[in-house]
Amino acid sequence: MAYVWAQGSLHSREERVMLRDLGVINGPVLLFGGPYSNAQATRALLAEAAARGLGGAQMICTGDVVAYGAAVRTTVELIRTSGAAVVAGNCEQQLGAAAEECGCGFEPGSTCDLLSAGWYAHARDQADAAAKAWMLACPDMIVFRHQGARYAVIHGGVTDVARFVWPSDADAVFEAEWQEVEAAAGPVDHVIAGHCGLAFIRETPQGRWINPGVIGMPPNDGRQQTRYGILDGGEVTIHRLRYDADGAAAEMRRAALTQGYDGALLSGYWPSEDILPEDLRGPSLASG
Repeated sequence: MAYVWAQGSLHSREERVMLRDLGVINGPVLLFGGPYSNAQATRALLAEAAARGLGGAQMICTGDVVAYGAAVRTTVELIRTSGAAVVAGNCEQQLGAAAEECGCGFEPGSTCDLLSAGWYAHARDQADAAAKAWMLACPDMIVFRHQGARYAVIHGGVTDVARFVWPSDADAVFEAEWQEVEAAAGPVDHVIAGHCGLAFIRETPQGRWINPGVIGMPPNDGRQQTRYGILDGGEVTIHRLRYDADGAAAEMRRAALTQGYDGALLSGYWPSEDILPEDLRGPSLASG
């Protein structure tokens, strides 16, 4: 496994992209994003990995280990000790640099933007020096080979680490990001990404754009279960993750993290649907 610097457009690393090459992983690979300081979901994912016989060398995270939830230190420790490979999300970059805000790419004045002040302050206060140093050392991109195909793993986009790439976006969005991936990493057959919080697989002319979803927050579908992916034999399947949502929400409330994401763990609906494209919103917002 090697780390190298490559040219790219990632906005907060002086236009250089730090790559980590995992080599060849021909067995099953567990793909996940956004633990979001949700220790209960993280433990459930690690239990699922163990049940499948998968160790850290077969686990890849698309970033944002720390975000909305209360268990900042515990979640970081669980992910670090698991041995999973982690790409730097915007939260890793911002917390590692002791920045004043999350750098999530929310529109100014949006619900997400207004609510982020509370959870990010908690995350910044709870993340210790060792955690922040680890975050800064996370690569911007991971590459590996699986069943003869080459994969690149990023957070949101390469043009912007916090770019929201949605399943309904135009082909041009995927094409532009794909070009930036390959400018930094060379030719790839498939891209694995995160950040938007929704699991989806998009077939593009370049290859598959795979978002395995996040484990720390439900995908705004009215159910508590979150999502992760399994890459096996060159195919990707998306799975639901059951965990102690009541416990995670109670932990958030004890930490005074009551901006609405605590309720989202239980209701399955985000308090911030305005971040979504209109076609992906629930009926109440999509209709006006």
